[in-house]
Amino acid sequence: MSHEEIHDRDRPARASHGWLQALVAVLAGVVALLVTAALGLWAAGAAELPGGAFPSVVAAVVVMAVGGSVELSGDAGLIAETSAGLTVLPLSVTLAGAVVIAEGFLRPLRHRAVASARELAGWAARLAVLWAIALIALAAFARHSFAVSLGEGTVSDIGDLLDSAPQVGFRANIPVTVVLGLVWLAGLLLLAVLVSRKTPLPGCLLRFQESVRPAAFAMVVLLLAYVVLGIVAGLVVAATRGHTAETFAVILLGLPNLAWIAFTVGLGATWDGKVEGPFGLPVPQILDEVLRTPGGSTVNLSSLTERDSRAWWLLVVAAVLLLAAAFVMAVRSPARVRPWQHAVHMAVALVLTVLTVCLVARLTAHYGLSLLGIGDIDGGLGGEVFLRPRLWSALGLAALWGLVTGFLGSLPALRVHRRGEVGTTDVG
Repeated sequence: MSHEEIHDRDRPARASHGWLQALVAVLAGVVALLVTAALGLWAAGAAELPGGAFPSVVAAVVVMAVGGSVELSGDAGLIAETSAGLTVLPLSVTLAGAVVIAEGFLRPLRHRAVASARELAGWAARLAVLWAIALIALAAFARHSFAVSLGEGTVSDIGDLLDSAPQVGFRANIPVTVVLGLVWLAGLLLLAVLVSRKTPLPGCLLRFQESVRPAAFAMVVLLLAYVVLGIVAGLVVAATRGHTAETFAVILLGLPNLAWIAFTVGLGATWDGKVEGPFGLPVPQILDEVLRTPGGSTVNLSSLTERDSRAWWLLVVAAVLLLAAAFVMAVRSPARVRPWQHAVHMAVALVLTVLTVCLVARLTAHYGLSLLGIGDIDGGLGGEVFLRPRLWSALGLAALWGLVTGFLGSLPALRVHRRGEVGTTDVG
């Protein structure tokens, strides 16, 4: 084959990921984000929000799902004060958009023998430019204000007298959203390249793929397995106990939040939490009871099993799925990798995975109203909810679990035929 024929053969591959393909990938990702958020909010009853707020709320949820910043604000007149804050990542929406965008990014690169760093950077840059434009549009639309009812009684009378009817609004911070959204995209594309064995790496990175790619793939499979189990559990609950709309709202908005917290709890991690005031969390009843303990509470295997002994199954599920993930990692690794090396790879990967879960699954929200500096007179006008991990103990447990399951899970793989990845000979 002549040099010209080779050049002509490569030309369609390079042209297959231009601006049009980048636009399709970004638009498909945005549609997946919007549809998932809209369906979840509709199931939660947000379509009935006053003032045509539903589209703005959908846009705000999408902005939060991709790491953007949505700020809450309050206004209650000259001598009244409101305060509000919300930090949460609706991971069901995040996951839907991430899968679609990652597929759009990887599709033109699959079944290629090589790809230069310049080519990958150019393809990612096209996506980033169009993604930034989409973020600006979403952030600009994500703003609205709501009037807060004071109910009846003393506070309502004072509010009417002083013309201090409170309002709470939200608006996306466009510059911060663009920056954080681009960081989110960069992390997603990097993870997609690491997980996909069919996507070529630049020559300078080939030495890392034997240890990184199998471990990254195993961790993604592990997290997705928890999501699938969560969906099955949610559907069973919806079919047997009712609350269908609420269950589908959880599935479409925050199922990975709950599933991945359950994963860390199964490893032995502890989360500190609290729910007070009018806030309600779409969580299993057992978790809601623990979080509503006066003065705050700890969420771990011990506190959950005190209310329901079936919570110990979280430990069993974690052990089984970690061993399965370690086996998958070992099977996808070259045959020359030793069990102790698998243990180290598994430990590092699991620590990074648990760290990610601890960072993205935490929740903080508060709302308060004060009149004449008195504060929440009748109660029910303010509240707080938070759920955050004890990070260092969680990471230590992840390292220990990774070492043990990485070693044990790799032993059955010694008898499995392996394809290897780079420069390895198949072993029967």
